[in-house]
Amino acid sequence: MISAIAWVPKGASRPEPEVAELPSKDEIEEMIKSGSLDRSEDNGSEDEDEDMDAEAEKQTGEVAQALAVADALGKTSNKKSGTQLDDLTDGLKELDMEHYDDEDDGIHLFSKGLGDLYYPSNDMDPYLKDGDDDDSEEIEDMMIRPMDAVIVCAHNEDDVGHLEVWIYEDSDKGDSNMYVHHDIIISAFPLCTAWLDCPLKGGEKGNFVAVGSMEPSIEIWDLDIIDEIQPCSVLGGAVEKKTKKGKKKSKYKEGSHTGAVLGLAWNKEYRNILASASADKQVKIWDVAAGKCNITMEHHEGKVQAVAWNHHVPQVLLSGSFDRSVVMKDGRVPSHSGFKWTVTAEVECLAWDPHTDYSFVVSLEDGTVQGYDIRAAKSDPSSESKPSFTLHAHDKAACTLSYNPAAPNVKLWDLSNNQPSCLVSRNPKAGAVFSISFSQDSPFLLAIGGSKGKLGVWDSLSETAVSGQFGNYSQPKRPKT
Repeated sequence: MISAIAWVPKGASRPEPEVAELPSKDEIEEMIKSGSLDRSEDNGSEDEDEDMDAEAEKQTGEVAQALAVADALGKTSNKKSGTQLDDLTDGLKELDMEHYDDEDDGIHLFSKGLGDLYYPSNDMDPYLKDGDDDDSEEIEDMMIRPMDAVIVCAHNEDDVGHLEVWIYEDSDKGDSNMYVHHDIIISAFPLCTAWLDCPLKGGEKGNFVAVGSMEPSIEIWDLDIIDEIQPCSVLGGAVEKKTKKGKKKSKYKEGSHTGAVLGLAWNKEYRNILASASADKQVKIWDVAAGKCNITMEHHEGKVQAVAWNHHVPQVLLSGSFDRSVVMKDGRVPSHSGFKWTVTAEVECLAWDPHTDYSFVVSLEDGTVQGYDIRAAKSDPSSESKPSFTLHAHDKAACTLSYNPAAPNVKLWDLSNNQPSCLVSRNPKAGAVFSISFSQDSPFLLAIGGSKGKLGVWDSLSETAVSGQFGNYSQPKRPKT
């Protein structure tokens, strides 16, 4: 299944990603001591080990028995006389093994023909040119061009969590091509992702993805490195220490979440800031450059499912919870308790309208999507603020939503004047849809991931209802050079 999707802006990826260096002996020993290489589950009990030993002994006994049978059959066949022995004798005579090493005068095992040519360099050898072509093709496949769209999928299959880095190539002829560029194995079931360009390794910008999982830690991976086995940074998490009796005891790092990390949001204005939502009912603000938690908020009574920064006022943060509430906090007024909206079901996802600084939408577990105007918010918690609109979008939980960043008020729904109308509906054949995301560079490309674990990209502009109304917004953004 695909649980989360993140687009990487065009031109942000390194054209030639580096291959990770093998860890040194000291680094491996440190990994073993820290427990980062330990599996989350015990591979077997003592009873299972005994069963395996018994099975091995059984197999050894079966092999010995088979050899004994073969030996017995051989002895029996020696005692037999008849056609089988005669056939074997005739066959050996025909092969004439006694004269195998004798060479005929007309046959030369080592030819003096073209095969004996010596080439001063591999470039001159025609038989090696194909290999060079294969190498050049492989290098070309690993190149990431400035116009390539890159998509990161949080994927889980057969209890193995990993990130898939996809390349989406779109030509002027309308043909598209998708393939997995590389993948990254991660330690736990991934739940959410957030791309960020904070320069954690120096320079002006980086290319990283933060991953929240069933663990209380947040892993940050460098997308410009292939075959990496360890994240470049880990925020929070548990540290295992052995007691005097040899048992392992977990202790949380300072400022860490104590439950699964369910939601992440990167602040594009303050590029070192990352917000996280957790099953421990907390919202945390992290400084990823310093690797520590700066602020912990506990304004929800249930698991916090989603967080989102305002696009125009980067100090304003929304959070949505299983306690059926949405809370807005303003970092410019830290002493204020914030504004709260009560919704009809558990919160699944949040999104600010990228075209205004005062509107947001929330998708709920009952399949509805509600829109709110923060200008109508009331500071009195006892007085409820009504939604601008309520959209009965789905029969089951509305797990995810995404605003189109270019065309105002369209999300495959037209939300003009707070009167939603469906433009187009499509079955992506992804199973239960868990994550969708519009591209910032090509605003009508919608990435879709779900329970079937197959990434889909839908060019929504190919739909007449969309192109007819919003085709004038279709010009894709060009990466800065």
